[in-house]
Amino acid sequence: MNKKINDLLEEIRQREEELAKLLKQHEENLSYSIDGTKIRFEKAVKRAHRRVKTGIIQWLGESELRNVASAPVIYFMIIPFALLDITLSAYQYLCFGLYRIPRVRRSDYIVIDRHHLSYLNIIEKINCVYCGYVSGLLTYSREIVARTEQYWCPIKHARKVVNPHKRYAGFARYGESEGYVEHVKVMRSSVRQPDPEPGHD
Repeated sequence: MNKKINDLLEEIRQREEELAKLLKQHEENLSYSIDGTKIRFEKAVKRAHRRVKTGIIQWLGESELRNVASAPVIYFMIIPFALLDITLSAYQYLCFGLYRIPRVRRSDYIVIDRHHLSYLNIIEKINCVYCGYVSGLLTYSREIVARTEQYWCPIKHARKVVNPHKRYAGFARYGESEGYVEHVKVMRSSVRQPDPEPGHD
């Protein structure tokens, strides 16, 4: 990979670290702290949260009919999502051990914590748990697939890929046969490196 690409990737990494620090400062300004799996708000903030909470009857009365009607369809999707979760987790436990690739830490991707917010009613909390699970699951799945692709087929596509995963930048250029075999070895060695520590608490 040429120096300019390496420099840009390093700049992106530094910007991500800077963003994580700024987000952490923003969290501190919102008067909450994270203690293990618990999120603690200051008492005054908790009182303010409870004051703006919408009751279930009012919330349902103000909901658009299209949103209520689509809820069964959305929640039915838990079946294929749960199946994806089980099968992908089983896949990486079986195959990543054989390939000597570090397993993707599920807890780094599936974060469920919005139900702690006291300004949400029970329906909103259930919705937030569901969204946190599914969104995290798909990100978790993407990382498992990205590591697999890096191991087996680290070649860029001829056409532009919208929002490729972070490993894609290091893949060999499409049609560049010279040095490909060596490049695959480098990619496999790279994907076997231990994961960095997660960038969140």
